[in-house]
Amino acid sequence: MGLPESALISTSGYGHTVPLSDGGKAFCIIYSVIGIPFTLLFLTAVVQRVTVHVTRRPVLYFHIRWGFSKQVVAIVHAVLLGFITVSCFFFIPAAVFSVLEDDWNFLESFYFCFISLSTIGLGDYVPGEGYNQKFRELYKIGITCYLLLGLIAMLVVLETFCELHELKKFRKMFYVKKDKDEDQVHIMEHDQLSFSSITEQAAGLKEDQKQNEPFVASQSPPYEDGSVNH
Repeated sequence: MGLPESALISTSGYGHTVPLSDGGKAFCIIYSVIGIPFTLLFLTAVVQRVTVHVTRRPVLYFHIRWGFSKQVVAIVHAVLLGFITVSCFFFIPAAVFSVLEDDWNFLESFYFCFISLSTIGLGDYVPGEGYNQKFRELYKIGITCYLLLGLIAMLVVLETFCELHELKKFRKMFYVKKDKDEDQVHIMEHDQLSFSSITEQAAGLKEDQKQNEPFVASQSPPYEDGSVNH
């Protein structure tokens, strides 16, 4: 997969390679409509599995093994994971791009990393466009892998911060609160109606059974052993 294709389905959307013909534009639309949902499903599945091994298990390990507070461990872990991600996918790649790209400084390289991994994709900086670029095809493939891995890392960090207890409480402030009293009243009324209907049905069944039962006389039978002898 080349850099233009990865820019499309990863929604980073930068680059100078664009379709010019009507057929190419139609193919680009169809390819994006099919590719973007599958890419999002792929990223979601990968992020869920990576989060289990990178975030949840380490936090539970330090909480159970060392007895630290789970909230404190989660906060420290999220900060460390964010720092490692920023270092590995922003600062270090920015330094590499500033060396490989002749007309880029460190700020411009960092700007490219941020714009790409945040899926803004302005397209004003595109790596590997120089004619004297060595190993250009391999360089493009490496950038494609960097984009995919960077997106996964960013989503894992966001998922880790979203699981923090403090952020969950903050998000609940924006939720629409339901009126629990009204819900309970409706449930009680429904239960009462259902209970009364069941009792009425049970009473009706008992009356039907009594009517269908054969009549049994309470008197003793007319012929007993003594009367027969007489």
